[in-house]
Amino acid sequence: MFSNPKRIIDSLSIIPGMKIADIGSGSGEYSLPLAEATGSSGKVYAIDIQKDLLERLKKAADERGIMNIDILWGDVDEDGGTGLKDNSVDMSIAPNILFQVEKPESLAKEIGRITKPNGKVVLIDWSDSFGGLGPRKESIFSKEKALTVFSGFEKVSEIEAGDHHWGIILKKV
Repeated sequence: MFSNPKRIIDSLSIIPGMKIADIGSGSGEYSLPLAEATGSSGKVYAIDIQKDLLERLKKAADERGIMNIDILWGDVDEDGGTGLKDNSVDMSIAPNILFQVEKPESLAKEIGRITKPNGKVVLIDWSDSFGGLGPRKESIFSKEKALTVFSGFEKVSEIEAGDHHWGIILKKV
């Protein structure tokens, strides 16, 4: 089974009104169900560097009548790259992005900057390269490497992210 965003989101104890940053949102596989989970009083900040994917997400949200997603172009490899204020989100989720970023330490710093104290950080990525599915073998970003890069955070738990993915929940301390 591949990663199932809806099932993963259902396991995160999201409550209406939360503010969540979807780092590397792409076309919204996580942003759309996150927006539904946070309800009209919540907010999802969908952040990506690929403008065409953000346009696709905007169109999908409009078609579904989802109004609580802010579409943000940003380079999460850079300080302040999300465009969000310090300590402004209850949760940051970074699905399938670690293997793509050039400066993972900068990503960890940016996520730490925007996530509120005691806020959750959810990391999900590929566990291996599967014959053309997912990243190249040399680009795999292991769970162990993620825990090293995000060493300023406390590990809360692991989550079932699918047969080809790993997932961890961290807490900003």
